[in-house]
Amino acid sequence: MISATNITVRYGDRVLFDNVSLTIDKQDKIGLVGRNGAGKSTLLHILAKRRLPDKGQVRWPKDARVVLLTQDLSLDPNATVLQEAMKAFADIQQIEAKLELLQEQIAERTDYESESYQALLDKVAQLNEHLSYMDHGSAEGQAERVLRGLGFAPEELHRPVRTFSGGWQMRVELARILLSRPDYLLLDEPTNHLDIEAILWLEGFLKQYPGAVVLISHDKQFLDNVTRRTIEIELGKVYDYKASWSTYLKLRAERREKLQAAYENQQRLIAQRERTINRFIAKATKARMAQSMQKQLDKMERIEVEQTDRRNMKLRFAPAPRSGQVVAEAKNLSKYYGNKRVLEGIDLRIERGQRVAFVGQNGQGKTTLARIIVGEIAPTSGEMVLGHHVQIGYYAQSQSEVLDTDETVLQTMERQAPEALRPRVRTILGSFMFSGEDVDKKVRVLSGGERARLALACLLLKPFNLLILDEPTNHLDIPAKEVLKEALQQYDGTLIVISHDRDFLSGLTHRTIEFRDHRLHEYLGDINYFLEKRQLDNMRQVEQRRVHPVGQQSSKKADYGPAWYEQRKRLLRAVQNAERKIERMEQELASLEVQMADPKFYEHPNHRQLLKQYQQLKEQLDQAMEAWEEAQTKLEDFDG
Repeated sequence: MISATNITVRYGDRVLFDNVSLTIDKQDKIGLVGRNGAGKSTLLHILAKRRLPDKGQVRWPKDARVVLLTQDLSLDPNATVLQEAMKAFADIQQIEAKLELLQEQIAERTDYESESYQALLDKVAQLNEHLSYMDHGSAEGQAERVLRGLGFAPEELHRPVRTFSGGWQMRVELARILLSRPDYLLLDEPTNHLDIEAILWLEGFLKQYPGAVVLISHDKQFLDNVTRRTIEIELGKVYDYKASWSTYLKLRAERREKLQAAYENQQRLIAQRERTINRFIAKATKARMAQSMQKQLDKMERIEVEQTDRRNMKLRFAPAPRSGQVVAEAKNLSKYYGNKRVLEGIDLRIERGQRVAFVGQNGQGKTTLARIIVGEIAPTSGEMVLGHHVQIGYYAQSQSEVLDTDETVLQTMERQAPEALRPRVRTILGSFMFSGEDVDKKVRVLSGGERARLALACLLLKPFNLLILDEPTNHLDIPAKEVLKEALQQYDGTLIVISHDRDFLSGLTHRTIEFRDHRLHEYLGDINYFLEKRQLDNMRQVEQRRVHPVGQQSSKKADYGPAWYEQRKRLLRAVQNAERKIERMEQELASLEVQMADPKFYEHPNHRQLLKQYQQLKEQLDQAMEAWEEAQTKLEDFDG
């Protein structure tokens, strides 16, 4: 296991980690959570040997391979997608060379009973196992399967990396890292550039991954589906929960509630004792008792209520200048990239004050239409007309990635600020949680969330009456998302939002446009109204390519009669019931594990009974997992 002991990290006068310790076991599935800038990415860099803590030490298992996925790419732009992914297997040659050397040493040895000879045999077995684990005999087949799982079409595997966007290049980097199959896989925001199909594939890959996985993500469902342990970073401390995201939230609330109650009880006791001491200390007959009571009070271990990070950015959009009634209008608009059709015959009219959500699968043209409205690209045919006095504020999906990494936070803002606003730049940065020495940080050292906040701050430097946001929540933590949503609800201009985040969209817009089959499908309501009308439960179903709910056109229309839907509903209900049962058991197990982690657990009179209950629950969970697997297989066979 990886063991970090008494780690301290400082940035100027700010303490990022204060004497923290943690361990990562070889099969852990861990979600690393905390506010933007809390230190999540820094901790991954420490675990990956990319930086040293200011104090403390980290120990790694001998010969353990640790690989980190960051948002910074290191690809050969001239290599093909497949060639870049195949670099993951370069380690095989090194392992084979080590094996050859060890086997030569074994052939020369005659001390068959010695410990060193046994250690050589163990090492050879370990390396052979690792080669088998990497399945090096079918390397190219593995690479193709992983790349296709992440969304690449077969014909795209032989295209140069440079011909793909930054988001698709990130998928190549992710594929290479997954194929290298390290003992410890560290992932920083792996889902940011993935569509739902690729996210679902990655979930399945990581759940079955035999090594340890530590990941940072703001996708709550992804965390729930992959992780079984949550490490929270807050104000320089780490809090470890043997539970996935949803259960962690409940356990954290319970722990803080109990801690607060214990603190308040202790404070009442201390106050009562101090009153007694003060009353009797001056009386000769009671002074000795009062002094004894004071000594006991001094020795009492004081309960401290954990500090919580209540900092948040302050965001408020300026009043929108008045525009014409029609803000933007598309007339018979089509867009092709070569022979690839993205949009076909689009007619769209957006009027002043409307609040519109663009939803649908990746690749259906949401970002393309936004870029056409902004004027970044031109339609292939048809036209896009902007209304009178329209001033656009645009937050691109990759907005935080196009910042100049060699500039400081302050330089970035000053370069983009109009002359009249430059005296207020520091104040604006302060409202986005960049204060003191933070403004002198280079953009390159900022976390994804910090870059997103800086990009939002830059957006406020100029007035606009049409605000277009493309996936603005990708790098934001939950409190920051709530601040952004509240500010958007107060914004009085015209709004277009592209997002897959149901919580964020809920109640934010009153017109939903789904991009499907190169066309636009309009619903006059917010995201919840849209899902209800489409008879879908969540945004993942919106973005999946193989969903055919009632009322949706299908190429096999005759096969989808009432009996088909009734049978599928029964199979789906069996899967959902099994999942709920598993979730309930996991919560009960997590609760028992919290009790068992207490050093005083074995002093509890019922600890044997609780241990027995724990063992029975684990056996029942195994049975429930088998039942779920059987139900899921039946559903997949039926859908197939």
